[in-house]
Amino acid sequence: MAANWMKWMTELTSRKWISRLMGRFSHSQASRYLIPWFAKSYGIPLHEAEKELKEYRTLNQFFTRKLKSGMRPIAQLEGGLISPVDALITFMGEIRSGTILNVKGQDYTLKDLLNHSPHAQTYEHGYAFVLYLSPTDYHRIHAPVAGTLVESEHIKGRVYPVNDFSMRNMKYVLSRNERLITYISHERGEIAVVKVGAMNVSSIRYTDDQAEIWNQGDDLAYFEFGSTVVLLTENGTFEPSPEHAIGQKVKMGELLGRFYPPSKLPEGPVTLR
Repeated sequence: MAANWMKWMTELTSRKWISRLMGRFSHSQASRYLIPWFAKSYGIPLHEAEKELKEYRTLNQFFTRKLKSGMRPIAQLEGGLISPVDALITFMGEIRSGTILNVKGQDYTLKDLLNHSPHAQTYEHGYAFVLYLSPTDYHRIHAPVAGTLVESEHIKGRVYPVNDFSMRNMKYVLSRNERLITYISHERGEIAVVKVGAMNVSSIRYTDDQAEIWNQGDDLAYFEFGSTVVLLTENGTFEPSPEHAIGQKVKMGELLGRFYPPSKLPEGPVTLR
């Protein structure tokens, strides 16, 4: 009974008009009075923020805050892939014939996740990370590699929550929610950065709509509340770091793994350790 009630409430709050209403409030001057409560409730580390708490004029400004310089050092490794966000790793693993298996008990096809894009075949036997940002986390998304924009696609959709309950009990949340996908070409292949919207996210925005080239760690985009990033690597190009596991927290700039040098790329699908 309780689960059915939660599903009904989740379905109700997934409506875009509710998200837009919350978005308008979070951009209003009145919302600034909630900032101290929000920061305390979620245990946000205020010493990391670029500004003092009183300098944020709206709740949205605080959600999308930048950090002080040096707070997220970038792992220095040739061919390395860094985490684009502060997040919880809710999935990491090989993509099997175009399907990401067992993400909170559900399987996701690249066809649906990438909106039937021809890019999907590039990742059919690649590697995937699903990175969940809670309200506590830093909400900006950074370039996981140095590279060049191949294509950007915005997919309209719902705004279901991406918390544990919704991911386990609502069907295919990652493929049904609004998504902003950035395909980036780098010296050892291509990656896809899939930014998934969620409840109360009034928009997913690029930091610079005109940017086409990024250095690793550059500010790429941001959420206007917590959400999820799905990170995909091209077939047979990547080996994950053994230090990470599902259920572990990761900070932006930490090493997720490394790409094979071009001369050592294996042919066809690979079995990763």
